Amino acid sequence: MEKGKVDVLLGLQWGDEGKGKVVDVLTPRYDVIARFQGGPNAGHTLEFEGEKYVLRSIPSGIFQGGKVNIIGNGVVLAPDLFMDEAKDLEKTGHPLKERLFISKKAHLIMPTHRLLDAAYEQAKGKNKVGTTGKGIGPTYTDKVSRNGLRVGDLFDNFEAKYAAHKARHEAILKTLNYTDYDITEVEKKWMEGIEYLRQFRIIDSEHVINKALKNGESILCEGAQGTMLDVDFGSYPFVTSSNTICAGACIGLGIGPNRIGDVYGIMKAYCTRVGAGPFPTELFDETGNEIRQLGHEYGAVTGRERRCGWIDLVALRYAIMINGVTKLIMMKSDVLDGFDTIKACVAYKCNGEVTRDFPFDIEKGIEPVYQELKGWKTDMTRMTSEEQFPQAFKDYVDFLEKELETPITIISIGPDREQTIIRA
Repeated sequence: MEKGKVDVLLGLQWGDEGKGKVVDVLTPRYDVIARFQGGPNAGHTLEFEGEKYVLRSIPSGIFQGGKVNIIGNGVVLAPDLFMDEAKDLEKTGHPLKERLFISKKAHLIMPTHRLLDAAYEQAKGKNKVGTTGKGIGPTYTDKVSRNGLRVGDLFDNFEAKYAAHKARHEAILKTLNYTDYDITEVEKKWMEGIEYLRQFRIIDSEHVINKALKNGESILCEGAQGTMLDVDFGSYPFVTSSNTICAGACIGLGIGPNRIGDVYGIMKAYCTRVGAGPFPTELFDETGNEIRQLGHEYGAVTGRERRCGWIDLVALRYAIMINGVTKLIMMKSDVLDGFDTIKACVAYKCNGEVTRDFPFDIEKGIEPVYQELKGWKTDMTRMTSEEQFPQAFKDYVDFLEKELETPITIISIGPDREQTIIRA
């Protein structure tokens, strides 16, 4: 950690890499934890002291006393879902109103955004993207088309602004022949969420963050989803609606590029994906099912079954490159404890030609080229140091570091905070 710099933590695969747990492990080193993009479609699961928590919009540093947690301008916020999440945390004794700050420039997800989400997916027919239906995409669409409703609007003629946005959405829904809905109850709870939101400290977050940097405070920026879901560099169009990569931290928090310090890239020891979209190393056999069961691969927010496959080093090398990753963090290593053989995709065969570069389109004609490694056949969940790792697992880590040309500095061997081995 370098004084005057922000460190960035983000996922390198298709999301669900375990960012929440790692942020929780890293936060004791930092003064400020700031979320820079995404919305309540992403769930960060944390487990410690026998309790399990799922965070959707609130930064994962909220459990550390004395830390400042910021929801940045790049985040889209659903007041009703935020209220549920925050109240659940408050019940467990975590004083949110003392620790959490919200950017005035963050955009609000309206009830009609969720209707638009459903209507757009319905209109796509067989070409559905597989959204979570939380209204994320339509909210970001309004943002870039300069039609958004922001948190800062709470203090300036909010009711009239809300009514105008709602009327515009309803006109769009009519053109899509999506008229069979009733949002009376949803809207009522949403407005309760708005009043609840007013109780928090709503700030010009870009000023707060940059002043903190000037004062020598340490900042960790937390991303949601994963690199391969980035709207520019991911498996388009099966992506999210924001920039999930490191550059998104600059945009989503108002930080200059010269302020970026370490970039922590999180990956699983294998690979998963939720929803539609290409997945070159996906396993459709018993091995894929076994990984899903052992890894409890179901969405933290949606409960959707995750698709599972072997680790994809072509996609990871690409993610490391565009993020400028300096340190790797490998999650769920213990899920592979029982396999005789571990496979890693080291290249793609595209139309008969082998490449190590990530191509423009991975939806068709991609065949993964695998390298097989010996499994370690050892329960690692109770291990407390790197020295205890079996040699076959050490060989797997060495192989990955060589292929990815980046050091693996943290290895997770279980869901609990304590099941984390820091190597450097």
